[in-house]
Amino acid sequence: MRYSKIRKMDIANGPGVRVSIFMQGCTFNCKNCFNKDTHDFNGGKEFNEETIDRVLELCDNNVIEGLSILGGEPMHPKNIEGTTELAKKFKEKFPNKDLWVWSGFQFDKELKDKEALQYIDVLVDGQYVDELSNPTLKWKGSENQRVIDVQNSIKSDKILTL
Repeated sequence: MRYSKIRKMDIANGPGVRVSIFMQGCTFNCKNCFNKDTHDFNGGKEFNEETIDRVLELCDNNVIEGLSILGGEPMHPKNIEGTTELAKKFKEKFPNKDLWVWSGFQFDKELKDKEALQYIDVLVDGQYVDELSNPTLKWKGSENQRVIDVQNSIKSDKILTL
């Protein structure tokens, strides 16, 4: 597994000041994707224990409100194991900070039985659809995407959005 980049202080991908990691590799190829350089699974840098340690170290700062995991596609079968490991370690170390993940896969379809959901606070799901693009939307790029409160959705057994 590989990742594209880590942002130490990101204010665009989730609420407050956050650390963001962009996973490498995506097969969706959404028209006008904002991050096409992350599509190649062979691009970027190796994702390993040192990467996880670095992300956790960056999150260990009172200014940092949470962690955002984007892509590429963090929930792709080639990436989900590393995403899950990072998410688990993040929530173990920082139970009071939130974890946001963006995925083209849908919460109630492809992701419903994935371990990673145990650790994710907010999931922005659904592929970006250029024809449904709306720059006024908060945390998502197109009207079809959902900003899901994952833990409360799991508890209530219905999708709850923010």
